[in-house]
Amino acid sequence: MRVAIYPGSFDPLTCGHVSIIERGLNVFDKVIIAVALNVRKKGALFTLEERIDQIESCFTGKNIEVDTFEGLLVDYAKSRGTNILLRGLRAVSDFEYELQMANMNRRIAEDIETVFMMTEESHFYISSSLIKEVARFGGDISGMVPEHIVDPLYKKLREEG
Repeated sequence: MRVAIYPGSFDPLTCGHVSIIERGLNVFDKVIIAVALNVRKKGALFTLEERIDQIESCFTGKNIEVDTFEGLLVDYAKSRGTNILLRGLRAVSDFEYELQMANMNRRIAEDIETVFMMTEESHFYISSSLIKEVARFGGDISGMVPEHIVDPLYKKLREEG
């Protein structure tokens, strides 16, 4: 069975993430969506439990698993019995960062393979942080996040003040 790990913070899950996961399922038998307990990203908008619920509700009946990890991604991949990392690319700036990460992961664990998928043109400009910024100022984010996340996102931002 070919299993890939798709890591990220998913705060919030975007339509770009959904596209990469669905397309990943066309290539791999199973995709583990690994929600990172990211030490670099402070103050997540959604709790870990909320993010997991949002992801799971998008992929009912699909061969995905949602899990969490902290520490080195390569260690997590080894613990899950796979060496394949799935990553999405939007722009040149993504490529530079992702290339560094892929090379570092291979340096740490030479059997790790990173598979890149280009984000669909319709989602090319979308990022979780940009969506939060647009929503914070009352902009329309429909079509950028799964429909069941739109209202909870606006509600969280109102509560945040």
